[in-house]
Amino acid sequence: MRRFSLVLICCGGLAAGPSAADLAKAIAAAGFDADQCYRVRDLRFQREDVKVYLNEGYLIFSKPVEGAPRTALFTAELAGGDAEVIVLPPDRGERQSLAVFTKSANLDEHFDAAMMIFTNGAQDLVQRVRDDASTKKAPEVGAALAERWGPALENIRGGLETRVLVDMLGPAGNPGMLFLELQGRQLGDFDVIYDPLSRAQIEAGQLTERGGHPHYDVWTSFSARSVRTGAAPAPAPWFTLSDYRIEAALDDNLAMGATTRVTVRVGARPLRGFPFDISDAMHVTAAKIDGVPAELFSHDSVRGRALRGDDNNAFLVVAPEPLAAGSIHQFEFGHEGAVITPAGNNVFFVAARSSWYPRYGENWANYDLTFHYPKRLTLVTAGDQVSDSSEGETRTTRWRTPAPIRMEGFNLGDYQKVTGNAPGFRVDVYGNKSVESALIPKPSATVVITQFPPPAKTRQAGEMPPAAQIQLPPDPNGRLREVAADVSSSLEFFKSKFGPPALKTLTVSPIPGTFGQGFPGLVYLSTLAYLNPNQRPPGLRGEEHQVFFSELIEAHEVAHQWWGNVISASAYEDEWLLEALANYSALLWLEQKKGLKAVDAVLDTYRDHLLEKGSDGRTMDSAGPIIWGDRLDSSGVQGARRVITYEKGAWILHMLRRRMGDDRFLRMLAEMRRRYEFRSISTADFRGLVKEFAPPKFSAEAVDNFFDSWIYSSGIPALKLKYSVKGTAPAIRLSGTLTQSAVDDDFSAEVPVEIQFTRGAPQTVWVRTSSDGAAFSETLRHAPLRVAIGSGVLAKK
Repeated sequence: MRRFSLVLICCGGLAAGPSAADLAKAIAAAGFDADQCYRVRDLRFQREDVKVYLNEGYLIFSKPVEGAPRTALFTAELAGGDAEVIVLPPDRGERQSLAVFTKSANLDEHFDAAMMIFTNGAQDLVQRVRDDASTKKAPEVGAALAERWGPALENIRGGLETRVLVDMLGPAGNPGMLFLELQGRQLGDFDVIYDPLSRAQIEAGQLTERGGHPHYDVWTSFSARSVRTGAAPAPAPWFTLSDYRIEAALDDNLAMGATTRVTVRVGARPLRGFPFDISDAMHVTAAKIDGVPAELFSHDSVRGRALRGDDNNAFLVVAPEPLAAGSIHQFEFGHEGAVITPAGNNVFFVAARSSWYPRYGENWANYDLTFHYPKRLTLVTAGDQVSDSSEGETRTTRWRTPAPIRMEGFNLGDYQKVTGNAPGFRVDVYGNKSVESALIPKPSATVVITQFPPPAKTRQAGEMPPAAQIQLPPDPNGRLREVAADVSSSLEFFKSKFGPPALKTLTVSPIPGTFGQGFPGLVYLSTLAYLNPNQRPPGLRGEEHQVFFSELIEAHEVAHQWWGNVISASAYEDEWLLEALANYSALLWLEQKKGLKAVDAVLDTYRDHLLEKGSDGRTMDSAGPIIWGDRLDSSGVQGARRVITYEKGAWILHMLRRRMGDDRFLRMLAEMRRRYEFRSISTADFRGLVKEFAPPKFSAEAVDNFFDSWIYSSGIPALKLKYSVKGTAPAIRLSGTLTQSAVDDDFSAEVPVEIQFTRGAPQTVWVRTSSDGAAFSETLRHAPLRVAIGSGVLAKK
């Protein structure tokens, strides 16, 4: 998730300037300037949807860096002192999010103090203060404020140092970020951010702690007004990446040392500062541009990581001079670290699966990989293997991808291999030769009251002394061939429905844990999926778990070859779509394999999970709308993100399928794959596709209503059907009313009312619900045998 993003936007020209290290030193030395402290009244400023009112108080600026102050402090700690910030979220989902944390749908908070960071300088605010005749200088107060607030300034500014440098090394004309840390009178300390480089430019939130680690609660996050109205141009990246060449060596302890080379194309404006990120388990030791050493700046912080919402390290590569617009360069990185941990018995866990090498944003690139590793192990990755050699105890393999992919991962272990059977594809499925320590059953000792062991003279002939009851370890590859068959079958099935995946090779390999992950050409599959059902841990032998590990997880991760690896998400609020598509694709395959009843059973389980209540009486679904993505983890409902994203997401697609019909629904998915190949898709884009393929009776207004109720807000209705039948065949009149409860008044759903007859096919009437109830009527040729709410809607039983 990249809320507080380092993805850059083109904004102007660039001149050469000081190094990042020099700028960082200047920023650190630029404390508050007592001579630039003012008594202000009725001073207002605005950044898009963020409105700040400094009604009465003192305002002090920091000393200038590169000709402009980058920080200011306002305090209302005087008689009659006051200030206010107003942020009005533009849609229902964001208002709901804000209300979860603040108990109000709009942010209107008076505050006592504000630390303000202007990454490109506060010149406009300084000028307004100087032009206002009512302001008065207060250097004596300034000296006291500088002494009192200096440490706080260092703490906050240090946490944003890399982000500040991104703008200072960026093109001239970039409006820069405004970061406000506020001491609210009701809400306590919180932040308000305007960041034109982020996909969601407006954000309010709070730095908290969860599980002993810093965590950032995003209260609301949305596009700025100019972006929403189309007044601002669509963001364009400052540079793009292509053609990775990575050479990595793993020593006997599997520590990695690597050299990564990548082609960089500068965007529409000259550029000096290039931001990247990499796993915090890796350390970047050097950087070069076109073979010449370049400045490497890395000063990440706990606050910076919390704001970005990940555990990666952000760093900058700074060119000696601006690189020309449109120019192409070769960047080289040296990096090292430990991204592999042992799980016991020659089983390994690769932790930094997508961030073991430097990355920037979303880029589709070709990869040429060379790995050196202990010969006793097998290493797998995506693409075609072009060479394999050994020298001593070291094995070297080289791989190339035949087409651009979104990211590259690898896995390794002591493997057994089975080849799948999918015409037109190469499918290799690897399984561990041993089980990890966590899956070996613990011996259960027999309790003996008498002396242990009993004397030999008291034992009966042939009797063995009491001993621990030993269970044999599970067979790590009990289902290896079955997994290979399911992977091959689902791959063929999805190709027939959606078109070809990005690569014609697919490698499946095990990873310890209860999850899977589908990379381009490489699937990480839970080791539990390889075990026979009766050999899984006792807590994972129920029907629900058996369906997941034996029926769904393989197909779900294979489906990511399309959803996530041919098409990516535009932003974090769109990631639900790819997971929902992968999950529902797995259900389509399950339907092909075992029939519709098997799918209905899974969907019923999903419904139960969504309606399950926690100790506070809240249901999973009440945590928030599906578009919140990772923000659902901040809702206070444990496990909500997984259940809402994967399981409600599958229900959303199932409801669309029922409303659109199978043919239109599947043609829409195939067109999505074609139209957005190697591109990102947003929820708004998906809504446009639904409108394009919707049947005539599913109007554009009805589609908007569907998205508003099921995607941009939360709620699962309880439905009640009443009806009457009058008249005689062939003009029988069916009249009814459908009422809903347990949802907000503005919630509305398209509900199928199914009419069954003694003979012939059933008839479906679609009824749109409302808070006032929805009446419907239908003329029938035959008397109905049964009238009921159909299964194509997510509703309480």
